[in-house]
Amino acid sequence: MTSPLASVAGLMGPLSSGTNQAFSVYERPFLELINVKGEAHSDVFLAAIKKATGATLPLVPNTVSESDDYIIYWLAPNEWLIQSTQPRVSVIDAALGKFLAGQFASVVDISSGNTTLVMMGEKVRSVLQKGCPLDFHSRVFTVGQCAQSHYFKAGIVLRPLANGNVEVIIRRSFADYFGRILVDAAEEYVS
Repeated sequence: MTSPLASVAGLMGPLSSGTNQAFSVYERPFLELINVKGEAHSDVFLAAIKKATGATLPLVPNTVSESDDYIIYWLAPNEWLIQSTQPRVSVIDAALGKFLAGQFASVVDISSGNTTLVMMGEKVRSVLQKGCPLDFHSRVFTVGQCAQSHYFKAGIVLRPLANGNVEVIIRRSFADYFGRILVDAAEEYVS
């Protein structure tokens, strides 16, 4: 399997080479992602997600919940993204299939259509602000939240991390564009 950013790996090299620079990024390719749709007011649905992931389904818009093995992103009133921290899509797929049998729900593995980046450094929010309309002030966009937005013309899902880093999920089809525009946006912060 090839990274969605393989075509721009050379261009992005300077962004990932310096741990002491003001901005750097690394890819976490092939993290498993499952899109789940269902009825948020259904006790059966809520219990199924809890049993399958160990995490409580986030019902507050733009928040996340976590267990040891999964992170769940609220995407819409009846839609979530489950990210696995380790390869186990077959396990969760089987569990969700079992626990949601007969329920009004959808479970779709979208792992191969996306990739995940972790952005680091004191200028992370400045680089993101160049192409994203969200308010990245640390009092506004905080740990425990997530958001769907765009970076220039690429759709993204963002999550601030406890160490000041930001995790960004992008679609495979926008990876080349995203990599090129990120290199341009971060150029002044990379030594």
